Amino acid sequence: MKTPKVVLELNPTASNPRNSEGSIIELEDGRLMFAYSHFYGGAADDAPAFIGARFSADRGQSWDREDTILVQNEVQNVMSVSFLRLNTREIGLFYLLRYSLQDLRMVISKSRDEGKTWSEPRLCMAEPGYYVVNNDRIIQLADGKILIPAALHPCTDGTWETWQPKARASCFFSDDGGATWSCSKALEAPKESGSGLQEPGIIQLPDGTVMLWARTDLGSQYIAFSKDGGCTWSQSEPSDLLSPLSPASIKRIPSTGEYLCLYNDHSGRFSFVPGKRTPLVAARSRDGITWYGHKLVEGDPDGWYCYTSISFVDDNVLLGYCAGDSQVGGLNRLRLTRVPLSWLLEGGGHD
Repeated sequence: MKTPKVVLELNPTASNPRNSEGSIIELEDGRLMFAYSHFYGGAADDAPAFIGARFSADRGQSWDREDTILVQNEVQNVMSVSFLRLNTREIGLFYLLRYSLQDLRMVISKSRDEGKTWSEPRLCMAEPGYYVVNNDRIIQLADGKILIPAALHPCTDGTWETWQPKARASCFFSDDGGATWSCSKALEAPKESGSGLQEPGIIQLPDGTVMLWARTDLGSQYIAFSKDGGCTWSQSEPSDLLSPLSPASIKRIPSTGEYLCLYNDHSGRFSFVPGKRTPLVAARSRDGITWYGHKLVEGDPDGWYCYTSISFVDDNVLLGYCAGDSQVGGLNRLRLTRVPLSWLLEGGGHD
């Protein structure tokens, strides 16, 4: 049985103190393009960064040794990239454009020539605000609607002292291929939560329902549902995904129709350190509600595993994630691991 293998690791250096938050797109010629946040002016979220790209010509087994700069930094920074193959066959490139603690918004750029050239970036949020959108998060529904899950963090005067950790989740959506955007009704966390609903993600379930999940400080990922394409939401509720205040990532496995989730499992199924973003565990679900087949991907108790991108390539899944530790800093190292689907599916549909 083949097992997971690390195929790319981007370690921090003095001039490049952080590499994080990536997304992969398969090009029409079979190559893979992996884009990520390359920080060059510090390791904090608001430090200068550009979006770099690495390419693979052998289905993810090996990667370029040097970056191709995909998006230059002309503001405070650019980060949190998501690729999406649109139903027009264009490539959508989404990333955050950061001006300040009061203005962090997503933009979309498109390519009609497989990434050789890109259209002028267009803002997806009309009004300034601090909108957190994780990497590898954007989806397009069966009817063509594009959805961006976002968390709004208010900040009254542009300083960290007035930045609010308690977030409201919402979706920005476009019915015209990203030309214009609207925003859903905001989704609140329970009053007892200090974090609110942070770093949300979304999937479309088989019956067309859209499910949103978000990290919380309440011991699990919280979930909510939309029957109208992400415009309005049910009340948020706890899920089976027991985890710390750390993001989860979910995508559908094309070959089985199941959903694959990567998250920090704090159920006690595997050893964990309270409050830390370890271990990294893969689980599967048929309905997005009940999860089974849990597999340990990374288990170092000193590890820090999060912001996972998920890409299915042939009989493998490529996972790109932050893989720091106490020596390098939690978000400073980026790792790309090639996982055989046979290993994930080994053992059937239950734990």
